[in-house]
Amino acid sequence: MTEATKLMIAVIGVFVVGFIMVGANKQQSNEEKESAAQIRTLVAMQEMANQKCPKLILNKTGTQVFFPSKTDTDKTSYVTMEWIGEKDSNFKTASCTLLLSLGGVSRLVIDDQVLIDKK
Repeated sequence: MTEATKLMIAVIGVFVVGFIMVGANKQQSNEEKESAAQIRTLVAMQEMANQKCPKLILNKTGTQVFFPSKTDTDKTSYVTMEWIGEKDSNFKTASCTLLLSLGGVSRLVIDDQVLIDKK
């Protein structure tokens, strides 16, 4: 074997070992998979609530809301967002709860008046 052939075999060996190491590191444990699934669920709930709740409040009050003043969640099944109205708003407080099991808004309360209450 020539020196060039030995060098090529060594380089190929390094690449093979590198691919094996990268492949072995990409495998996730069950805990990592569960954590990633929980994060995806939370993001999906937040995104759905951010789309549906402001539209409902706009339809019921005529006031556009943007950022909630308070958010509450258990990170797996529900998210509740609350808004405090400003001087020119048509409401004082608004609360919107989205249940993942229902796939939508389960409770909408504006100025202590329950407008939507699904179980």
